Amino acid sequence: MAKLREPLGEATRQLFWSSRPVSWINTAYPFGAAYLVATGRTDVFFWLGSLFFLIPYNLLMYGINDVFDYESDLRNPRKGGIEGALLSTRWHRHTVWAASVLCIPFLAYLIWAAPWAALWLALFVFTVVAYSAPVLRFKERPVLDSLTSASHFVGPMVYALAVARINLLDPHVLAIIGAFTLWGVASHAFGAVQDVTADRAAKISSIATFFGARVTTRLALTAYVASGILVVTAGAPAEVAAIAAMPYVAVVAPFWFITDETCEIANRGWRQFIWLNFFAGFVITMLLIVATQFGWRG
Repeated sequence: MAKLREPLGEATRQLFWSSRPVSWINTAYPFGAAYLVATGRTDVFFWLGSLFFLIPYNLLMYGINDVFDYESDLRNPRKGGIEGALLSTRWHRHTVWAASVLCIPFLAYLIWAAPWAALWLALFVFTVVAYSAPVLRFKERPVLDSLTSASHFVGPMVYALAVARINLLDPHVLAIIGAFTLWGVASHAFGAVQDVTADRAAKISSIATFFGARVTTRLALTAYVASGILVVTAGAPAEVAAIAAMPYVAVVAPFWFITDETCEIANRGWRQFIWLNFFAGFVITMLLIVATQFGWRG
């Protein structure tokens, strides 16, 4: 029996780390928060939707990435820890299978319960797969890689708003979506800077290998600033979220003169993002409390 349990336990451990548990909240929170504010409910859809974006969605996103990026990950010193799993080839087939099967019941329910928002759900699940899957490989198409990565986090929020039948073309809503998207683009772009050397060695294209470490860092900094400015136009209390962008600007600014040769020092800033995301989540949580108690525009 011990021999039978060991492979299952090891497979579970591999899948767990491949799903990047430290990042689960980054996709579940936008969905849950948007749905709660838009509907005022914590019903079955809220819980199942939040659970889907918490675990299955992340396993699909990062698991596929670990499988198809294995060769380049071998050359990347960051892989094998909190910043990304180094998934043995032994578990590649299991990961793709588990990621796909785990998503099916959740997707079936979400589509059945909210068919009017099914296209949005399909779009964002597609971008998750297209980012890493062979042939499509959006992650190797400069600029599109950052936009696609941003959609992974903005998508759950947009989907929740669509389910709640919120007008996505409302100027205030568009400002929030735009600001969140710019934040996602900036985070991906700066994250790609530290991998310029490893990606070029593996012949992988990215926004950072295309523009170079210095230009990409400056683009990321500009996007963070623009994100903070744009969210101000959403009106109170959303405008207070501009505070959440300031620490990111402070972290990226010191790398203004980074070069391709020194690209790996950007990891010092990138590692701070893991904890800055929790600070940003705290700020947004406070805003949600205000929004639910006093109304979105105060």
